Amino acid sequence: MPTEMTRTLEILDRLIAFDTVSAKSNLSLVDYAEGLLRNTGARVQRFSDATGQKAGLYAEIGPAGQGIALSGHTDVVPVEGQVWTRDPFRLSIDGGRVYGRGTTDMKGFVAGALALAERAGRAKLREPLKIILSYDEEVGCLGLKEMLPNLLPLIGSPRAVIVGEPTEMRVAIGHKGKVALKAVCNGQAGHSAMAPDFVNAIHLATDFVSAVREAQAGIAAKGAQEDGYDIPYSTLHVGKIAGGKALNIVPDRAEIDFEIRHLAADDPRATIAALTARAKEIAARYKAAFPQALIEIEERNAYPGLAVDAAAEVVGLVQRFSGRGGTFKVPYGTEGGFFAEAGLPTVVCGPGSMAGQGHKPDEYIALSQLVALDAMLDRVLAEISA
Repeated sequence: MPTEMTRTLEILDRLIAFDTVSAKSNLSLVDYAEGLLRNTGARVQRFSDATGQKAGLYAEIGPAGQGIALSGHTDVVPVEGQVWTRDPFRLSIDGGRVYGRGTTDMKGFVAGALALAERAGRAKLREPLKIILSYDEEVGCLGLKEMLPNLLPLIGSPRAVIVGEPTEMRVAIGHKGKVALKAVCNGQAGHSAMAPDFVNAIHLATDFVSAVREAQAGIAAKGAQEDGYDIPYSTLHVGKIAGGKALNIVPDRAEIDFEIRHLAADDPRATIAALTARAKEIAARYKAAFPQALIEIEERNAYPGLAVDAAAEVVGLVQRFSGRGGTFKVPYGTEGGFFAEAGLPTVVCGPGSMAGQGHKPDEYIALSQLVALDAMLDRVLAEISA
């Protein structure tokens, strides 16, 4: 087994043992990564969240300059409700596969990046290696968004930002952005025996859900289309609805959680404005009976899409690193949109398959994918070495 591969697995073993489900602290993992990075001689900056229970890192090895940046997140999705045949927080190797929560999404890449940092610390570099580790990616890319104001001045202008989400080492040049929203419907409580005399908040909610579905149909029929996606247009999705306290009480409040997953070229504000107008129209139907009838739309979170020209210099550079030609677009969101929005040349490229292994019980990554990752990172090191 190559030396690089052995070290990547050693680090991955440590990373998997840290239970960094997004609802929990990631500080033990960050402490470990920070110590490793400082031992390489890296210049390291820690970014703590408001609670003090989460943190991200920025590390830079080598002289000042453009360099290459590697970006990954430290949190993982929960294991509750999934049937695992092995301990999800203990690395195990079986039949050419490495098992554990986060092996694919995305501690495999992070382990490779940290192993590369050690090699870079022993090398003579002409350009810097830059490493970004974030938190709370799995709950809407919250951590990087909080880090960015202080992070961007440190990153400078790298020649490439490689976001190591699982792509089977292919270069991904696009994904949709997302806006998470809540519609709060205010009606009028009363006894269900006299239900027609009151304004049922769930009725407002179902009318609004119909409006969301109408908007989706319009986008599908007449909205912007972009090649490379299985669903080539922006989508609207209602994921949760709640309301009512008892069957014999007319509910005075209902809530709808919904989202927009939009093409990078689409402005979701236009869709939100149209839905806000429809919400006012729906509430207006009930105001004669109850002037306080209202539907309010709140934005909960958002991250931008990614759209990179296939002919962009960063694409060719990372294809050379990965050894894989061609490009594609991924259906899931990443932190790459934030870097691209800041003007940094960004692509997504990392080991493992999101469709095949991401977020699943008995999550694994193929050893061959980790070998391919180490080979790519060796090419990165050669690129920035004197």
